[in-house]
Amino acid sequence: MEQYKKEFIEFMIDCQVLKFGDFVTKSGRKTPFFVNTGFYRTGSQLRRLGAYYAQAIRDNFGTDFQILFGPAYKGIPLCVAASMELSALCGADIGYCSNRKEVKDHGDKGILLGSPVKDGDKVVIIEDVTTAGTSIAETMPILKAQGDVDVLGLVVSVDRCERGQGEKSALQEVSEKYGMKTCAIVTMKEVVEHLWNNPYNGKIIIDDELKGRIDDYYSQYGIGGKL
Repeated sequence: MEQYKKEFIEFMIDCQVLKFGDFVTKSGRKTPFFVNTGFYRTGSQLRRLGAYYAQAIRDNFGTDFQILFGPAYKGIPLCVAASMELSALCGADIGYCSNRKEVKDHGDKGILLGSPVKDGDKVVIIEDVTTAGTSIAETMPILKAQGDVDVLGLVVSVDRCERGQGEKSALQEVSEKYGMKTCAIVTMKEVVEHLWNNPYNGKIIIDDELKGRIDDYYSQYGIGGKL
């Protein structure tokens, strides 16, 4: 596992974004872990988050594209932070863009803010966690309405590695439906691999008991019945 992935896992714990215990997801699934990206709350945290995204984008898509698109609202700070770090870390001057929830009819008119999207542009979409596809379904028509654009793919922070609407993961479903690459900074498989019986700050985050509960969860909701 790449070093930046290990650091990102520990960063999520430090920011209380990744927690372990007893939770219920929006879909009603009882889960032993929870990812809440709303706990990235400071400028320094957002800068570091942007750097981790930038490394994942570079590894999966390179830097030969023009637009990093963040769907409103959570995607707005993500595309700004990641585009800044793509410039700082990779020397790539990528335009950032997002949509408005309502079309603006005065001043800077239109549905987009940030860099304009035009014919021939290559676009990477950035979001927070594994998507159920709703946001992408709203985003693709907006992008395609701007011209003949090539959407290279989607990057999220964490892939929960569990089933979406069918037997495949949510990211796999998005990939197949829209014919584009999907990836994450880390997967839950990598999270467990890094934290299981591996002390962090003098504490075991995932011990054998918690690992058993995670295994039980994935036996029910995982892809192919496992993590």
